[in-house]
Amino acid sequence: MKVLFIGGTGQISTAIVERLVEETDAEVWLLNRGNRTAPEGAHQIFADIHDEAATAEVLGDQTFDCVCEFIGFKVEDVERDFRLFSGKTKQYIYTSSASAYNKPSADYVITEGTTLANPHWQYSRDKIACEEYLMQRYREDGFPVTIVRPSHTYDERNIPIGVQGKRGFWQVIRRMLDGKPVIIQGDGTSLWHVTFNRDFAVGYTGLIGNRRAIGEAFQITGDETLSWNQIYQTIADALGVELKACRVSSDFLAAVGDKYGLDLEGSLIGDKSVSVVFDNRKLKRLVPEMTTRVPFHAGVRIALDYILSHPEECQEEDPEFDAWCDRVIDALEKAKEMI
Repeated sequence: MKVLFIGGTGQISTAIVERLVEETDAEVWLLNRGNRTAPEGAHQIFADIHDEAATAEVLGDQTFDCVCEFIGFKVEDVERDFRLFSGKTKQYIYTSSASAYNKPSADYVITEGTTLANPHWQYSRDKIACEEYLMQRYREDGFPVTIVRPSHTYDERNIPIGVQGKRGFWQVIRRMLDGKPVIIQGDGTSLWHVTFNRDFAVGYTGLIGNRRAIGEAFQITGDETLSWNQIYQTIADALGVELKACRVSSDFLAAVGDKYGLDLEGSLIGDKSVSVVFDNRKLKRLVPEMTTRVPFHAGVRIALDYILSHPEECQEEDPEFDAWCDRVIDALEKAKEMI
């Protein structure tokens, strides 16, 4: 089997590539600009996918059993892919997002049939538009699309955080280590799924080459459902520190986040502040081996071991976000005194 990844070196796709190389006889190709090191055993095609003419020339008349798209964010991206790969692949897997589901949905239990609509986040609306275009190409042209919808997937270089700055999660970890309070959206009781990337790779690779997956959408998450209070407490436990939580309304955070340039309406109201429990029975019918092998209490320790031992790579300070957190927390404390 010959599999092409558009991207292939990201947080999710790296684990999939490694699983294919190490555990199957697939011939794995990565199409990217070569800015990141490819997993050992994968072949590389150096091209900028956004330069369609140059990419078409590099690909030539090659055909693939499966093309896996990880960097398609807008309709023009998947329109380009259709032109490049129509008639040249037996399957095209598009990575969408579980944030595309309606927020809030009619039921907190999410299936692939849950309505797609997110009025709070442009990123999600763009993913929905990509899905709609691809399914139209499937219905009208027979383009062999499979859609996957990840939720919050992390790896050894990342920690799942609800409220973080533009430079990522590290400043929240830094605050915990320094004994400072950290902000948790809402009252912290909303339910969430976090999935280690190696677990996600099991579900994804099980769809590659599976004819029953053509024309279908699948959400891929772990089985573990945690509240945000549990997520933050698990992180604090792994760090060996006391969790000092400051729970703040998501609406309030979205409003004051604008002053810092944070799109918290999208990432919170359109995603993380809403309780979701994913029903993965559709995926497991095709990929019965999909299960949580790395629970969060274990995954967060794997991540922290790497992050704390690689300061230059993983510990990017964000003093603006740190000061913003202090201002938000201080304003709330003053409000308590005034009432």
